[in-house]
Amino acid sequence: MRFSLIDRVTAVRPGESITGVKSLSRAEEYLGDHFPGFAVMPGVLMVEAMVQASAWLLRITDDFSHANITLAEAKAVKFNSFITPGQTLTVTADIHKRDGDLTTLKTIGTRDGVTCVSARLTLRCENRADRPDAKSDAAAKDDALRDWFRKEWSEVYAADK
Repeated sequence: MRFSLIDRVTAVRPGESITGVKSLSRAEEYLGDHFPGFAVMPGVLMVEAMVQASAWLLRITDDFSHANITLAEAKAVKFNSFITPGQTLTVTADIHKRDGDLTTLKTIGTRDGVTCVSARLTLRCENRADRPDAKSDAAAKDDALRDWFRKEWSEVYAADK
Protein backbone atom coordinates (compact mmCIF):
# COMPACT_ATOMS: atom_id res chain seq x y z
CA MET A 1 0.00 0.00 0.00
CA ARG A 2 1.30 3.41 -0.94
CA PHE A 3 0.40 6.44 1.18
CA SER A 4 0.42 9.62 -0.89
CA LEU A 5 0.76 12.30 1.74
CA ILE A 6 1.28 15.23 -0.61
CA ASP A 7 -1.96 16.04 -2.43
CA ARG A 8 -0.54 18.92 -4.42
CA VAL A 9 2.76 20.70 -4.90
CA THR A 10 2.09 24.44 -4.87
CA ALA A 11 5.60 25.75 -5.53
CA VAL A 12 8.95 24.30 -6.51
CA ARG A 13 12.37 25.81 -7.15
CA PRO A 14 14.58 22.94 -8.39
CA GLY A 15 17.79 22.69 -6.40
CA GLU A 16 16.36 24.92 -3.67
CA SER A 17 12.91 24.36 -2.21
CA ILE A 18 9.41 22.92 -2.50
CA THR A 19 6.02 23.56 -0.91
CA GLY A 20 3.22 21.01 -0.87
CA VAL A 21 -0.07 20.45 0.90
CA LYS A 22 -1.91 17.55 2.49
CA SER A 23 -5.58 18.13 3.23
CA LEU A 24 -6.65 15.79 6.00
CA SER A 25 -9.98 14.14 5.32
CA ARG A 26 -12.19 12.28 7.78
CA ALA A 27 -12.03 9.42 5.25
CA GLU A 28 -8.37 8.67 6.10
CA GLU A 29 -8.64 5.10 7.39
CA TYR A 30 -6.02 5.43 10.13
CA LEU A 31 -8.00 8.21 11.85
CA GLY A 32 -10.40 5.63 13.28
CA ASP A 33 -7.66 4.43 15.61
CA HIS A 34 -5.65 7.62 16.08
CA PHE A 35 -7.31 8.56 18.39
CA PRO A 36 -10.94 7.50 18.95
CA GLY A 37 -12.88 10.63 19.86
CA PHE A 38 -9.95 12.92 18.98
CA ALA A 39 -8.82 12.16 15.43
CA VAL A 40 -5.40 13.59 14.60
CA MET A 41 -2.83 12.91 11.89
CA PRO A 42 -0.16 10.64 13.41
CA GLY A 43 3.20 12.35 13.91
CA VAL A 44 4.98 9.70 11.88
CA LEU A 45 2.73 10.53 8.91
CA MET A 46 3.44 14.24 9.28
CA VAL A 47 7.15 13.36 9.04
CA GLU A 48 6.43 11.09 6.08
CA ALA A 49 4.67 14.00 4.33
CA MET A 50 7.89 16.03 4.78
CA VAL A 51 9.92 13.09 3.41
CA GLN A 52 7.63 12.81 0.38
CA ALA A 53 7.80 16.54 -0.38
CA SER A 54 11.60 16.40 -0.03
CA ALA A 55 11.77 13.41 -2.37
CA TRP A 56 9.71 15.29 -4.98
CA LEU A 57 12.18 18.17 -4.76
CA LEU A 58 15.13 15.82 -5.34
CA ARG A 59 13.40 14.04 -8.22
CA ILE A 60 12.65 17.28 -10.04
CA THR A 61 16.10 18.72 -9.23
CA ASP A 62 17.86 15.65 -10.66
CA ASP A 63 15.45 15.16 -13.59
CA PHE A 64 14.16 11.87 -12.15
CA SER A 65 17.59 10.23 -12.44
CA HIS A 66 17.13 8.22 -9.21
CA ALA A 67 14.52 5.49 -8.92
CA ASN A 68 14.82 5.20 -5.14
CA ILE A 69 14.84 8.07 -2.68
CA THR A 70 14.68 6.94 0.93
CA LEU A 71 14.95 8.46 4.36
CA ALA A 72 18.44 7.92 5.77
CA GLU A 73 18.13 10.06 8.90
CA ALA A 74 15.69 12.32 10.75
CA LYS A 75 17.17 14.72 13.29
CA ALA A 76 15.77 17.46 15.51
CA VAL A 77 12.20 16.27 14.95
CA LYS A 78 9.81 18.48 16.90
CA PHE A 79 6.03 18.18 17.17
CA ASN A 80 4.23 21.35 18.22
CA SER A 81 0.58 21.04 17.21
CA PHE A 82 -2.07 18.71 15.76
CA ILE A 83 -3.67 18.35 12.35
CA THR A 84 -7.32 17.29 12.51
CA PRO A 85 -9.79 16.37 9.76
CA GLY A 86 -10.72 19.39 7.66
CA GLN A 87 -7.33 21.04 8.19
CA THR A 88 -4.43 21.30 5.77
CA LEU A 89 -0.78 20.56 6.49
CA THR A 90 1.49 22.78 4.39
CA VAL A 91 4.95 21.27 4.04
CA THR A 92 8.08 23.12 2.95
CA ALA A 93 11.51 21.64 2.37
CA ASP A 94 14.73 23.52 1.65
CA ILE A 95 17.94 21.85 0.52
CA HIS A 96 20.64 22.50 3.09
CA LYS A 97 23.51 20.30 1.84
CA ARG A 98 24.24 17.72 -0.86
CA ASP A 99 27.04 15.20 -0.41
CA GLY A 100 27.20 12.37 -2.95
CA ASP A 101 24.01 10.32 -2.75
CA LEU A 102 22.90 12.06 0.48
CA THR A 103 20.93 15.31 0.71
CA THR A 104 20.06 17.10 3.94
CA LEU A 105 16.95 19.26 3.99
CA LYS A 106 15.34 21.57 6.50
CA THR A 107 11.63 20.79 6.61
CA ILE A 108 8.61 22.26 8.33
CA GLY A 109 4.89 21.47 8.43
CA THR A 110 2.43 24.22 9.26
CA ARG A 111 -1.32 24.70 9.66
CA ASP A 112 -2.62 28.22 9.09
CA GLY A 113 0.82 29.65 9.89
CA VAL A 114 1.24 27.57 13.09
CA THR A 115 4.21 25.19 13.11
CA CYS A 116 3.03 21.64 13.71
CA VAL A 117 6.22 19.69 12.95
CA SER A 118 9.79 20.40 11.91
CA ALA A 119 12.85 18.25 11.22
CA ARG A 120 16.21 18.05 9.51
CA LEU A 121 15.95 15.12 7.09
CA THR A 122 18.67 13.31 5.18
CA LEU A 123 17.55 11.42 2.09
CA ARG A 124 19.53 8.90 0.03
CA CYS A 125 19.19 8.85 -3.77
CA GLU A 126 20.09 5.66 -5.61
CA ASN A 127 19.25 3.18 -8.34
CA ARG A 128 18.99 -0.57 -7.84
CA ALA A 129 21.10 -1.15 -10.92
CA ASP A 130 24.02 0.70 -9.32
CA ARG A 131 24.26 -1.65 -6.35
CA PRO A 132 27.07 -4.24 -6.39
CA ASP A 133 24.55 -7.05 -5.80
CA ALA A 134 22.11 -5.82 -8.48
CA LYS A 135 19.98 -8.44 -10.18
CA SER A 136 19.78 -8.60 -13.97
CA ASP A 137 16.35 -6.92 -14.05
CA ALA A 138 17.35 -4.01 -11.76
CA ALA A 139 17.75 -1.45 -14.55
CA ALA A 140 14.31 -2.28 -15.94
CA LYS A 141 12.77 -1.91 -12.47
CA ASP A 142 14.56 1.42 -12.02
CA ASP A 143 13.18 2.62 -15.37
CA ALA A 144 9.64 1.54 -14.44
CA LEU A 145 9.83 3.39 -11.11
CA ARG A 146 11.16 6.55 -12.74
CA ASP A 147 8.33 6.41 -15.31
CA TRP A 148 5.77 5.93 -12.51
CA PHE A 149 7.12 8.91 -10.58
CA ARG A 150 7.10 11.11 -13.71
CA LYS A 151 3.42 10.26 -14.20
CA GLU A 152 2.65 10.97 -10.53
CA TRP A 153 4.51 14.29 -10.75
CA SER A 154 2.30 15.39 -13.64
CA GLU A 155 -0.72 14.76 -11.38
CA VAL A 156 0.61 16.36 -8.20
CA TYR A 157 2.08 19.46 -9.83
CA ALA A 158 1.11 21.58 -12.79
CA ALA A 159 2.81 24.94 -13.15
CA ASP A 160 -0.27 26.53 -14.72
CA LYS A 161 -2.79 25.42 -12.06
